Amino acid sequence: MSRSHISHFSVEFGDCDPAQIVFYPNYFRWMDAASLRFFRACGVATWREMEASTGIIGTPLVDASARFLHPASYGDAIDVETSIIVLLGKSFVMKHTIRRGDEVLVDGREVRVFARRHPDDPKRIQAVPVPVSIRELCDLPMAEGDKEARAPDLLNR
Repeated sequence: MSRSHISHFSVEFGDCDPAQIVFYPNYFRWMDAASLRFFRACGVATWREMEASTGIIGTPLVDASARFLHPASYGDAIDVETSIIVLLGKSFVMKHTIRRGDEVLVDGREVRVFARRHPDDPKRIQAVPVPVSIRELCDLPMAEGDKEARAPDLLNR
């Protein structure tokens, strides 16, 4: 399993609905922010720096889901524990466990890809294998016979 990173957030009044509980899209906003913080904590350069040096523009989201177990309200301090749990060719699955103290509030999942601008049409994007150097920084497994693990590392182009 890859390393994990914990991001801290404070629930604000504006994050809540009239019932004074967190409006569900805010959990997805916090998971998205935690995804970026995960890569920064691993030592991955900013997406602007990555685009300039490798062509990678980021990790667009292709699927997301969440199970809402307990509510949170304004004034709560929450933590989002993030890790990459599965590599699927050019995509990967990030797990987000959102807690208030020891209580799990939300189990979330995102499927993302590393992407670059499409070489034939810069308005489109193209998924690319996870570069070996990023796998190493994030402690991602490089299984024996893994096609993507042997793919050319975009960071060395």
